[in-house]
Amino acid sequence: MSLRLLSAVLLSLFASLALADATIPTADKAGTADPAGLGRYEGAFIVEQQAKAYDELILPTAALTPDPDDEKRDGMNNRLMRSASQLGLEGKLTRTVYVLPAGRSPLEVLRNYQQLIQDKGGQSLYECKAENCGGDVTSGATHGGGQQGLLNYLFPKSAVTEESFSNAACAVDVNLADLRYGVAKFSATGNDTHVAVLAFTAKDDLYCKALNERTVAIVVTLEAKAREQKMVTLKASEMAQAIASDGKVAVYGIYFDFDKADLKPESTPQLDEIAGLLKADGALRLVVAGHTDNQGGAAYNLDLSKKRADAVVAALSGNYGIAADRLLAQGMGSAAPVASNDDEAGRAKNRRVELVKQ
Repeated sequence: MSLRLLSAVLLSLFASLALADATIPTADKAGTADPAGLGRYEGAFIVEQQAKAYDELILPTAALTPDPDDEKRDGMNNRLMRSASQLGLEGKLTRTVYVLPAGRSPLEVLRNYQQLIQDKGGQSLYECKAENCGGDVTSGATHGGGQQGLLNYLFPKSAVTEESFSNAACAVDVNLADLRYGVAKFSATGNDTHVAVLAFTAKDDLYCKALNERTVAIVVTLEAKAREQKMVTLKASEMAQAIASDGKVAVYGIYFDFDKADLKPESTPQLDEIAGLLKADGALRLVVAGHTDNQGGAAYNLDLSKKRADAVVAALSGNYGIAADRLLAQGMGSAAPVASNDDEAGRAKNRRVELVKQ
């Protein structure tokens, strides 16, 4: 390669890196919002957020100490760390990363969150600072060859998905100073929510230098909630038994596109079983009743539930050869809930198809 060509390649490489450098955020990352029940420090912007409907989280509530087996290492060759006291939680998990205005300290951020949670009737469960927290308190999420730190618990390397030197990546992968950590609990939307705040001063003089000396706050929330029951395909024999005893059966294994009456492919196993039920009992005639939650207008939900019931009847007739006169589509809208519509768990139970014996 000629010297001129090599120089051009290097200039192009450096230019591409410069374009990816972190910048001082002036707006939230698109599609993000403050975690439910929490606000934010004034002037802070969200640079990264990740949410899972159901996941697990371990929150240390005592200083980290080395694992007794000093040969154990994580994927980055860091020695594993443990906490003598910790919370093992499951539920709705949200990780939110904020960059704060210049001149704000990690302690100030932590105290503001603690006050907010106290004002909501919640309580602080644990806090620590810097070396008192144990483990590595100065390295970013992708560090290796040392030991784990609190950042590895709250924002592990596997959670770093944005490109290098972006605001999202820089905020969790710079060097850390003046680290502060706190765990608290309050009740949001009727469920206990645990909150962990990890705040620190970012240190960098290269591609992430725009964030240098800024406070970064990683706010992790875990809202306790029931796991969605996905293994819900009812066998033909189970449906027959329920219909024989109750005259109807609620089916949750039929799925539709959001706000539409289009059956999703995941519905096929349940449709197979319904067809098997009808073929096993040639005299059985069913009302296929669609039910919705109360989100949206009553008239709209009634129409949507009828269209969804029609779609089920059409699938059973067209794909399985069930005589159309054995099936009657009926839309119920939100008129017959089986649970409260005040929370997502209840609304999920209300979104169903019922098979009712004619």
